[in-house]
Amino acid sequence: MPEFLNMILHMDQFMGAWVAQYGEWIYLVLSLIVFGETGLVVLPFLPGDSLLFIAGAFGANGALDPVLLAFVLIVAAVLGNTVNYSVGRFIGPRVFTSQFRFLDHHALMKTHAFYEKHGGKTIVLSRFLPVFRTFAPFVAGVGSMNVLRFQLFNIIGATLWVGGLVTLGYFFGNVPIIKEHLSTIALVGVSAAIVPVALGALWKLFRKVRHA
Repeated sequence: MPEFLNMILHMDQFMGAWVAQYGEWIYLVLSLIVFGETGLVVLPFLPGDSLLFIAGAFGANGALDPVLLAFVLIVAAVLGNTVNYSVGRFIGPRVFTSQFRFLDHHALMKTHAFYEKHGGKTIVLSRFLPVFRTFAPFVAGVGSMNVLRFQLFNIIGATLWVGGLVTLGYFFGNVPIIKEHLSTIALVGVSAAIVPVALGALWKLFRKVRHA
């Protein structure tokens, strides 16, 4: 955990090291991280937002090709959601009544309520909401959303999310005052992902102790 937090606080430095170490393979490395956050329902804490922003900043200074970067990460985000959706369809509605050890049930139910309120737009809106973006395609699969409709929202959401944050990083990531506070930006991003998960776990523990 300390190493993970250190990476988050100094992601710009780690990004530079990764670019130097992996060369052209850096696009695959970043794609796997984005895929992991969106495609693996057990990894909602990965820092997708700050990663995209900082990667965009590296695109501006010539270390990465911003067009190629945006393209491969959009593809990774679309594929991640597709896998997540497929897992949800496979498990089905029993996920709401059974206890799966690998799922944060509290976050799942909150996402389900969000999905019930906003419908298919949830797939687009949740891209900008840590934790929700990990569970939204899963919930859509559980609810058996039409595949073509899901993919339409999926592609739109991935394009807006990746394209938007990479573009912001490209134009603003190297502005001195922002560059000096990249660690704070990254920390806020990961906190938005981890805090809801931690609160859900604490609430679950509290309920167990109260009913013991």
